[in-house]
Amino acid sequence: MTDRPDWEGRTGRKWAEEWRRTDRAFAGLTDRLLGRASAQAIDRALDVGCGAGELTLALARGHPRGRIVGLDVSGELISVARERGAHLDNASFEVGDAAEWEAPAFSPDLIVSRHGVMFFDQPVHAFAHLARIAAPGGRLVFSCFRERADNPWASDVAALLPEGALGLADPHAPGPFAFADALRVEALLAEAGWAEMAFEAVDFAYVAGSGPDAVADAREFFLAIGPAAAAAAGLPPDERAAFNGRLQHFLAGRCEDGLIAFPASAWIVTASKA
Repeated sequence: MTDRPDWEGRTGRKWAEEWRRTDRAFAGLTDRLLGRASAQAIDRALDVGCGAGELTLALARGHPRGRIVGLDVSGELISVARERGAHLDNASFEVGDAAEWEAPAFSPDLIVSRHGVMFFDQPVHAFAHLARIAAPGGRLVFSCFRERADNPWASDVAALLPEGALGLADPHAPGPFAFADALRVEALLAEAGWAEMAFEAVDFAYVAGSGPDAVADAREFFLAIGPAAAAAAGLPPDERAAFNGRLQHFLAGRCEDGLIAFPASAWIVTASKA
């Protein structure tokens, strides 16, 4: 489970430190998501869980007459995003919870998120609030992971941990795979006041490591980011060392021509304000 306090603390701090690697990992998905988000004209857009700002900045560059706001609960991620976007007059970033945030005279015609909405503590409440602040006919476009088994970047790395290290988490608890079940997500959105839901299955290459020492690059990434990172950090020293050794061997076997990439599976979900 990854909730708001995690993003305000260790998780947010790690993602702020690792934004270059995370942007690289999601690059194959980001282009597809931007294509869906930009399918119609954008006047005002809200990027939910904007992280270090990649999606917000891309939308601002592509829609120079639009006003694009990036929102995240992590102050450290917002600091990075503001630094990256200092040259863009039509992009701004705010610290806040999407389940509560609103701004005067700002009714977004697009609400977008790259893998941010799966961390809502109360998803129906959060999506209902977003529907309330959206402009009439407003669009919702977001991505989320499909099943864990279809994402070996997570499942294969987690399998290297000692048995029971990840615990028996609620599959619907806030976290990377909370929205894997399309039927459940469709029901949540309908209850929250969204309509015309569509789910597009997207497969992409999750790049974990590259360069002259791709194995070290990927190892550092997986020890900082992802479902196994926190569990590995909490292991006793001897077990953590053994896990690091297994991870090193595993990644070396995945390295081809200075690149370590895994299959990844996501949904791109679209909906409109009912």
